[in-house]
Amino acid sequence: MPFSDEMLQELNVLNMFDLESTQQGIKVHSDARDEMILATERLFDKGLVTQKDGGYLTPLGRDAAESTQLLLTILGTESRL
Repeated sequence: MPFSDEMLQELNVLNMFDLESTQQGIKVHSDARDEMILATERLFDKGLVTQKDGGYLTPLGRDAAESTQLLLTILGTESRL
């Protein structure tokens, strides 16, 4: 199953979180792009963030953000083959 546009938007939101600190969240303002607002709301509905407009990562959200950021690191690395 390929990534849908909605999934990619959610991954982009998860990538915004700084994983170095559990005390730092994000706030998606009402004037943000509609797709970012909707992606953040979906993450909230899935139990990955604490607020509809972002907030902090839940434990499951932290796992998802770590996986997202690891995937970006792997895909961003040039092949050595």
